[in-house]
Amino acid sequence: MKSLLLLWQRTATDAAVQCRTSAIRDIKRVSDRVEHEGIGVLTLFLPDVGKAFERSLDSGQVTDDLLSLCGKRAGFPELFRDFLRLVFDRDGGRLLDNPSVDAIQAVRQLSLMFGKLLHECSDTRVEQAFAGFIRCEQEVRDSQLPYGSDELRHFRRLGSMLFGNVFSKIDRDVFEGNIVGKHGPGATADKLKGNFKFRQTEWTYRLEDVFPATEHIIPSFRYYQSLDELDYLDLGAERPVKVIAVPKTLKTPRIIAIEPTCMQFMQQGLMEKFVTYLESDLLVRDMIGFTDQTPNQRMACEGSLSGELATLDLSEASDRVSLQHVSWLTSNWRHLLQAVTATRSIRADVPGHGVIPLAKYASMGSALTFPMEECVFLTCIFYGIEQALRRRLTEKDVKSFSGRVRVYGDDIIVPVEFVESVIGSLTLFGFKVNHNKSFFTGRFRESCGKEYFDGHDVSIFRVRRDIPFSRSDVPGVVSTVSLRNQAYWAGYWGTADYLDQLLGSLIPFPMVGVDSPVLGRHSVLGYAEERICPRLHNSQVRGYVVTSQIPASVLEDEWALLKCFLKRGDEPFADKRHLERQGRPVAVNMKLGWYPSH
Repeated sequence: MKSLLLLWQRTATDAAVQCRTSAIRDIKRVSDRVEHEGIGVLTLFLPDVGKAFERSLDSGQVTDDLLSLCGKRAGFPELFRDFLRLVFDRDGGRLLDNPSVDAIQAVRQLSLMFGKLLHECSDTRVEQAFAGFIRCEQEVRDSQLPYGSDELRHFRRLGSMLFGNVFSKIDRDVFEGNIVGKHGPGATADKLKGNFKFRQTEWTYRLEDVFPATEHIIPSFRYYQSLDELDYLDLGAERPVKVIAVPKTLKTPRIIAIEPTCMQFMQQGLMEKFVTYLESDLLVRDMIGFTDQTPNQRMACEGSLSGELATLDLSEASDRVSLQHVSWLTSNWRHLLQAVTATRSIRADVPGHGVIPLAKYASMGSALTFPMEECVFLTCIFYGIEQALRRRLTEKDVKSFSGRVRVYGDDIIVPVEFVESVIGSLTLFGFKVNHNKSFFTGRFRESCGKEYFDGHDVSIFRVRRDIPFSRSDVPGVVSTVSLRNQAYWAGYWGTADYLDQLLGSLIPFPMVGVDSPVLGRHSVLGYAEERICPRLHNSQVRGYVVTSQIPASVLEDEWALLKCFLKRGDEPFADKRHLERQGRPVAVNMKLGWYPSH
């Protein structure tokens, strides 16, 4: 805890230098609170201050929440007072005509830098998160619209116009047997790992109706006898997804669902088609994304400058996409509808609550969650726009919104003139807009990890892990090296110097180029050259590089042949020992040696 506080103090000092002000009182106030209240001041209290500050930027004046959190003197916030006076008028608390961008970035940096520190939550908070999962599931059931309602018919019509070409292609691929399964690197509910996933022992009758096992999990009919040990599961015997909590912040864990191997195998195959076709479709390719966040970030910057684009964020977005949404969206394509429902798990095993039936389409963990939620969100957006215009949209109308509407996950960008109707549409279909992270009235915008004020980038660097005190804490060392370099490029040189000293006591910490594999420090002065490689004649430094240990996973016989048949692309496998080891690393280590310095 002391090291995190010292890091915050150095950052506060740097921020004050950049803003030509003082942080002495803020450092004392925060330090005193940390001494008496603990690490929660940095990880819980200050992030709440940061969120209230962002709401104040959006509303154009100091909000009551910011005053209550920071304390007030003469009607003005006390905490970060010297920074905030460069942003807001001290008399009325209104946003200045030309607020200091440096001060805005500084307040965000000092308040939010520990907001996503990776810590285990208390058992009570984990239990609350699982209870929230159950509550969300019930809300999804309660929010479903009557089948055959006008709203659902309009929803289906808009979805058909937006995604008709894409859905028709996938529908044909399903019918012609062109969906090729793929195994992901993650865990599965039946605990198969690495290469052992290719030797599947379970298949559902629902999958069999659309994706016969003989065409997907053996190399050819010659190996038909390999299916003798395959267990076909009927509806009541299907394995439920396993709901787990993974560390996110001290405030709340992240709730995800681990899918059975057979489900994730075919989900990956379908997802591949969705991503390929959606990102190349002439109508929607500029409005939807899976692999590149930069369009959203550019539009957020534009919105902060012009005020014409709003950024919206949804709460529990994945968990609120219902089976009803997906089935109505795809109902005009019989084979596609069969595919997206057959690859969906129908029950979930929730700790403390047992096995429950699911009304949601899928939680985070399903490969189809992102494609289906983005299609649903984009349909809801144009439903809201259509309601605002009070007429039916045409394809020409939809194309006119290219560059003004975009969805990436649950990050949504829409024109400000339609924001109220879009929020109404999202609410109608059972989604919850996170008003604390949605911006459309002021000059602040946020999307896909980037934040902007009036066209200026006010993004921050965040502390993800505790400061390491031993070289054996490899994830901590790697994270802290990244943090040091982010702080350096952000101009927080005192912070970088503090981390230089700390890291230098643990590992050799040479100056390296940004493309070097060595764990080293970046600098505008270039990179060090400690020796010339006797074989390649390039400059090298002595330092640590990250290595990982892939678990043993031997694959032989027809299953090895199947893996080769399922491989994508023409290039050979990157790891020539891929049939001996596979999966996510069981451990991350560091190796000391001579490596390229740039």
